[in-house]
Amino acid sequence: MFRRNRADREFRDAQRAGQALLAMHAEWPETPVPAAGPTPAAPTDATVLPDFLPPEFRAPTRQDVSGFMMRWDLPLVIDGEVHSCHCGAYRNWTVFNMRDGSVWLRCPAGHETNEPRLDTAWYNRNSGPVDRFHPTLEDGLRHLGR
Repeated sequence: MFRRNRADREFRDAQRAGQALLAMHAEWPETPVPAAGPTPAAPTDATVLPDFLPPEFRAPTRQDVSGFMMRWDLPLVIDGEVHSCHCGAYRNWTVFNMRDGSVWLRCPAGHETNEPRLDTAWYNRNSGPVDRFHPTLEDGLRHLGR
């Protein structure tokens, strides 16, 4: 009897921790809109504005992350049909859920296409919890084993 209560309590604690993690990452921060005010004077040739780092060396911010991704190793069935790429691939997809609500598919050969029959609700029903954020697409694909 006590083992079952302890297991139930541990399960509930794990559920609460997972829900807190999802709630923390559920909302994307909006890009701040600059307030209308006096426009700054344009720099003249005499004033040189220092650039802290070139763009390729800057650390990415959360605004640079444009969506979520997951693996889909089984054949992808949409509206009763097995979805296939024009190269013939029909399994081992990488599924991207973008901020605008669109879902994109990437085959193992690297071909990407928008799939209008899938949406964010489908992605949320079929994906697991977010385990980490990746600053670049290549890092995310490497994490997924692609």
